[in-house]
Amino acid sequence: MPVWTRRLALAAAFIIAAAIAGPASAQTKLKWAHVYEIGEPYHTEALWAADEIKKRTNGKYEIQVFPASQLGNENQINEGLGLGTVDLIYTGVNFAATTYKPLGITGAPFILRDFDHWKAYRDSKLFTDLAKGYDDKSKHKIVAITYYGQRMVTANKEIKKPEDMKGMKLRVPPAPLFLMFTKSVGANATPIAFAEVYLALQQGTVDGQENPLPTIMAKKFYEVQSHVILTGHITESLVTVLGSHVWSKLTPDEQKIFQDVLKEAASKATDKIRASEQVLAAEFKKLGKTVVEPDREAFRKAAIPLHNDASAGAGWTQAQYDELQALK
Repeated sequence: MPVWTRRLALAAAFIIAAAIAGPASAQTKLKWAHVYEIGEPYHTEALWAADEIKKRTNGKYEIQVFPASQLGNENQINEGLGLGTVDLIYTGVNFAATTYKPLGITGAPFILRDFDHWKAYRDSKLFTDLAKGYDDKSKHKIVAITYYGQRMVTANKEIKKPEDMKGMKLRVPPAPLFLMFTKSVGANATPIAFAEVYLALQQGTVDGQENPLPTIMAKKFYEVQSHVILTGHITESLVTVLGSHVWSKLTPDEQKIFQDVLKEAASKATDKIRASEQVLAAEFKKLGKTVVEPDREAFRKAAIPLHNDASAGAGWTQAQYDELQALK
């Protein structure tokens, strides 16, 4: 066989081999978007998960994590999943609930008793069923749920009872269900994107805001608010959602890897957030803030009548509500 013939044959063989091997060895780059700060457990555990998925898939999937609203606010990154501009997100359940309302059930004020009730929900058939309802409606895939913490109010005055919030301009996230809390206390809800809250507090656009203690610390809201009120009115969750354009292309083995890793990351972030919650009230006192223990029972009694009120944002059935309350 002439030299040039052998070279053509070898080149053809190389091209065929590359074509066969190419798809299996090609690297897929994914974007994971969220609105939280780089020092928060959500972000640090996302970085761990990205590295772990890369290892377990032999480098096939490389995930770049974009924190602090770099790729948009919560509504925008949720829209980005459908557009394919982002591949993976953390989002609050109340934002996911704009697609499938029953998923927002734990976002109602005082609907969860405490952290143990939240854990029971995380591990329940009810959560599995609600997540599937979201998956079916959106075509995306909820792969994990993370504890976000008990939401507390901050303000520049003392608040001891619901009546103390009447007429107060309270920043809430721009998701409908958050209006249930403001309605229960007579506050004026002011929806503002997360990245803009500090400036809104500083400029007096709003009188206060509400978030878990770890978030209040991470976002430095205490710098522009004098009082931290331990209302604990919503026990909040984030869900980790993988876009349908990614999930549908994963092999069953790859789907298991993503689920296992992202659930582990969620569990580790949950433990860190819970531990942080236990010590931060004292830290705020050291920073010169006034930490107020209000009449939580009065706040709870104000909220309960709205739990199944559709005009206040409730989007679940009585049966789902009863199932949640029955969890131990």
